[in-house]
Amino acid sequence: MFEFNYRTIGLFEPVFHSHTYYEVYYFHEGKCNYLIGDTIYNLAPGDLILMYGMTLHCPKIDPAVPYIRSIIHFDPALLRPYLELPQAVPVMQPFEQFKNYRLCLRGADKVELERILEVMQGHRQRGGQVGESRLILAFVDLLNFVYDRCLQPLSEQREFPTDKEKSVQDVIALLEDRYTDDELNMERLQQELHLSKSYLAKIFKEVTGVTIFEYVYRKRINEAKILFLLHPSLAVTEVSLRLGFKHLAHFSRLFKQQAGLTPERYKKQLKEQRTSIQRVGMADEFI
Repeated sequence: MFEFNYRTIGLFEPVFHSHTYYEVYYFHEGKCNYLIGDTIYNLAPGDLILMYGMTLHCPKIDPAVPYIRSIIHFDPALLRPYLELPQAVPVMQPFEQFKNYRLCLRGADKVELERILEVMQGHRQRGGQVGESRLILAFVDLLNFVYDRCLQPLSEQREFPTDKEKSVQDVIALLEDRYTDDELNMERLQQELHLSKSYLAKIFKEVTGVTIFEYVYRKRINEAKILFLLHPSLAVTEVSLRLGFKHLAHFSRLFKQQAGLTPERYKKQLKEQRTSIQRVGMADEFI
């Protein structure tokens, strides 16, 4: 699996999402706070983000200015032939070790990264077997570039532009720890963070683009999908209770809103996909 979108322009409704593939995101221009898991990144042109896709993430953009980014989604299995070459370096290490990480590219580094993206776009536009092959080779070059920049120590303290964003970071860190608590409410957040409910609600929406409980419910439904995938024997009721829902009907309604299917239908679809894959595997044995 490999998808490359170069200098994408356009507005969209921000939605927290996750996926099973890895992502390289490059910010060309605009104003954007990127929320990944429990971390907020206030982006500047030249920022490149490595993403371990299963982490819930969502950009919050300013629609008043152009928002331009390049995005690459890929399956690490694609890189296996290149990683087995004699002089290959472990280009997946930054993803595996840091999960999600930002590189702030400036000056010559920014120019070089943008040149690689432009080369990739040229190969993609050419198309055909040679174009596709050179596109992947250029992407491997990009990953080598990233790996080289990640060799430096990554322990520096990240700074927040404002006290408001630091407060939202504190909210998210607390939510990441308590999102399955069935007693989670604004009063408890107010008590633990020592900030008023109205202020917490206002700054969270302002920085992330969603309300606090929209974030919590997105997080819960995302985790439900993962539980259904990794533990197919779990009942829908059990998953609902594990994730802090007091009422199954509430869980089912939110799940269908976000996934487009009821939890039961989602589980059935996963089962059908597993069965189909098993059949293909059995058929391959006789080829």
